[in-house]
Amino acid sequence: MGKYVQTQRKGKSLIFQAHTRTRKGPVKLRSLDYAERHGYVRGVVKDIIHDPGRGAPVAKIQFLNSYRYQRDNELMLCTEGMYTGQFVYCGKKASLSVGNVLPLNQVPEGTIVCNVEAKLGDRGAFARGSGTFAVVVTHDEDKGTTRLRLPSGGKKTVKSNVRAQIGIVAGGGRTDKPMLKAGAAYHKYAVKRNCWPKIRGVAKNPVEHPHGGGNHQHIGMPSTVAKDRPSGRKVGLIGARRTGRLRGVKKVAQDKD
Repeated sequence: MGKYVQTQRKGKSLIFQAHTRTRKGPVKLRSLDYAERHGYVRGVVKDIIHDPGRGAPVAKIQFLNSYRYQRDNELMLCTEGMYTGQFVYCGKKASLSVGNVLPLNQVPEGTIVCNVEAKLGDRGAFARGSGTFAVVVTHDEDKGTTRLRLPSGGKKTVKSNVRAQIGIVAGGGRTDKPMLKAGAAYHKYAVKRNCWPKIRGVAKNPVEHPHGGGNHQHIGMPSTVAKDRPSGRKVGLIGARRTGRLRGVKKVAQDKD
């Protein structure tokens, strides 16, 4: 009888939970209210802070509450060019400038946006990583939908009334600098979760991994595995449609549509 494979232990064990103690909080758009649906609300960037475990900086934005005498602090994604003291406008009537939040039907085609909602009111789902952005490709006014090009190069159709921030997420180019020593990777992942260092399956013993053991480090079986295999065997290329090197030119999403 072999051990449980590490991927099985990840599902249940608290050892692999995310390290959230020093996190600053969830980064979202404002809750959708009457003011945003019909006009706009103004906020001011109070601070730009680092959120441990996140590549992009976070903006602390203060709004006046529309319904009672208080101020609301929101954590929103920091876009390139944002600064402390800047006014940020959220709503249908807001102007098209960097950092503002508008519905996609108020945004012209070709605009660069980030932190786009997937469904109205979910407060941001797409293009949230550092340096990422989505491009508004086309509006279909008959269906009330908008076509986006996502950072992955894929296309996505969403409702035209979902909101998005204007601009590129700050912190781009983060991965250009190589991590020159293991200590840099250690500290990077220490604030994220226990997922480093990764030991290859072929480097393990047969008791610990289906690819382990043997007189040379070799898999000794197909690297692909079906989606419905039992969890202890489900390692390698799971449910692979294809294998091998990517040949030819990648079709980028500036094609027919």
